[in-house]
Amino acid sequence: MDTQRGHSRRRFLLGAGVPLLLIGGGIGYARWPEEEARQKVRTDLEPLNRRFWTALGDVSDAHWLGYDIDETDGDRMIPSPDSRIRLVGMAHLKPGTANRILRDPAHQFEATALTTLPVELKPYVPSAAAWRQSGTYDKGALQEGLDVIPSGSFCFDGIRDLVYFDYVFLYT
Repeated sequence: MDTQRGHSRRRFLLGAGVPLLLIGGGIGYARWPEEEARQKVRTDLEPLNRRFWTALGDVSDAHWLGYDIDETDGDRMIPSPDSRIRLVGMAHLKPGTANRILRDPAHQFEATALTTLPVELKPYVPSAAAWRQSGTYDKGALQEGLDVIPSGSFCFDGIRDLVYFDYVFLYT
């Protein structure tokens, strides 16, 4: 008799527990927060002016992204002790700054296209921009005043006084 009573209790608990578990899981899934875009376009100037001031001076009207390129989509991972941060975006320079940089005889600027432009930044890029880039300028500008030498590039449009920047630095 005790055996039959144990089977009945187990059957009752399973019969009541499984639907409750399914309902609880469904409610939890329905209330799960919407995943935000991984990269949100930023417009604050202070971080850019602090990082680029020696190479470009103060920038304005910026649209940019800054994120850890090694970050996984989940937040349940152990963070890396060293993060590789990508800064990519564009900003306006003070009038005449882009042309002054482009005319510097120490650098051979060449026409280029923005091949690694993130989708989030496409609305802010002028379609008729005449981008020019120099490897020697990038190398010199990226190491000024920094402890760690990042990798990346600057592209300039002299007509609009725009700079497009895309570089990665190690954040420890």
